Amino acid sequence: MRNACLVLEKDFKISPVDKRMFGSFVEHLGRCVYNGIYEPGHETANPNGFRTDVIELVKALNISVIRYPGGNFVSGYRWEDGVGPVEKRPSRLDLAWRTLEPNIIGINEFAEWCKSLGSELMVAINLGTRGMQDALNLLEYCNHPSGSLYSDMRISHGAKAPHNVKLWCLGNEMDGPWQTGHKTAGEYGRIAAETARAMKAMYPDIELVACGSSHAKMPTFADWEAEVLAEAYDTVDYVSLHQYFSNETSDTKNFLACSLETDYFIKSVVSICDYIKAKKRGKKDINLSFDEWNVWYHSKKTDDKVMKDDPWKIAPGLLEDVYAFEDALVIGCVLITFLKHADRIKIACLAQLVNVIAPIMTKQGGGICRQTIFYPFLHVSTFGRGEVLLPVTFSEKYDSADFTDVPYLETVGVINEEEAALTIFVVNRDLENSINMRCSLKGFEDYKIVKHIVYQSENLKAVNTVDSPDNVIPVEKPVIYDTDETGSPVINLPNASWNVLRFKINCGNAL
Repeated sequence: MRNACLVLEKDFKISPVDKRMFGSFVEHLGRCVYNGIYEPGHETANPNGFRTDVIELVKALNISVIRYPGGNFVSGYRWEDGVGPVEKRPSRLDLAWRTLEPNIIGINEFAEWCKSLGSELMVAINLGTRGMQDALNLLEYCNHPSGSLYSDMRISHGAKAPHNVKLWCLGNEMDGPWQTGHKTAGEYGRIAAETARAMKAMYPDIELVACGSSHAKMPTFADWEAEVLAEAYDTVDYVSLHQYFSNETSDTKNFLACSLETDYFIKSVVSICDYIKAKKRGKKDINLSFDEWNVWYHSKKTDDKVMKDDPWKIAPGLLEDVYAFEDALVIGCVLITFLKHADRIKIACLAQLVNVIAPIMTKQGGGICRQTIFYPFLHVSTFGRGEVLLPVTFSEKYDSADFTDVPYLETVGVINEEEAALTIFVVNRDLENSINMRCSLKGFEDYKIVKHIVYQSENLKAVNTVDSPDNVIPVEKPVIYDTDETGSPVINLPNASWNVLRFKINCGNAL
């Protein structure tokens, strides 16, 4: 058993949590759209063909914003193919994933689906094979009430009310050589700046996300952000970050430390944004949109073979990672890291939502399950709304293959004054030992622990599937704890576990 301490001061706040941090991502890739969210003929399908069992789980996650339609897919996408009478829509070859896109679902259907969830739509535009004029056409189609070519076209397609899309991504991963229409930083920075300027001339209150590096190990990382923002600082509001995690070497201790790389990535991009702000004598902060992130490695060999040997199919099974319990611990660590940077991360999108590297898996014509990674996201989305408190932790540390000084304890606290609640999220990275964590709560006069959720598995490789959906699920433990000589609660955290501690504050019933 190890000992650790978390110190939280009620008045030492990092930032309010932006609700858009609890976002996700839907791309026309694999079975995410077709035979994922949309499966007409399924016993749960609504009149529009969308699976209501999927809708139920997405609503449970309280997804605030959904990025659409890509991803790599968007860099060759013609949005006009997905509007108008379905029977007249063309099928197109998607170069990104070597599949056939039938265009049954387009911007209008997806916007209505988002409304049914209470989720905000975040639209990515094609700056790969297309450009400024197409972006303006799509903006007019989505947001203008009526009386113009594209707004009247939308109305003729049955969408009388504008979609009023607020968030727009200026392309996707344009630094990547794999991207259709890949550009240098100078080329992309110029088209992003000009497109942003034109879009804001039409609707000044929209918010725009410029493409940052596809990941922190790109050879152009840092130079890319600096050059793009040198062009686009005045016209964009966010820069994107993408990051995926893997345990291909089966080194779990190292895998559980990978959120340290996320922390470094965030700090580096913030530094670049602030450097450009200073260089331009700017007055606004460029904030971060972490609009692709997840664990992704389980399915890669199979995916490569399918795309190479059996291309041009509609909705083949691609990127269908079946997540282990250890993946859920990594997701928990990353979510905690995001909260620690709530002052600059205003948007985050777990990639993706259904079937494709997703928290929700479906079987065509059959059932549905919550993957292991579903639960940490559910907990943070449910209890992580409020203001983040600056955590000071005292924890033993370890070294791994790629990281040094990795704390066994990864934790953060969020206070919600309206609910009179404090929530502490904790991952115990120690694979063998439990941790007794002392909670030193400064400025909290009256509080008590009312809930302790523990997510743990003796088998770190355990999974949930449609056939075995409840193999690994969190449990609510009886609230049992000791106190130290100062009266601070000491809570036992099992080895290799995700924990949610809920405190009732200002309750007039001190410990």
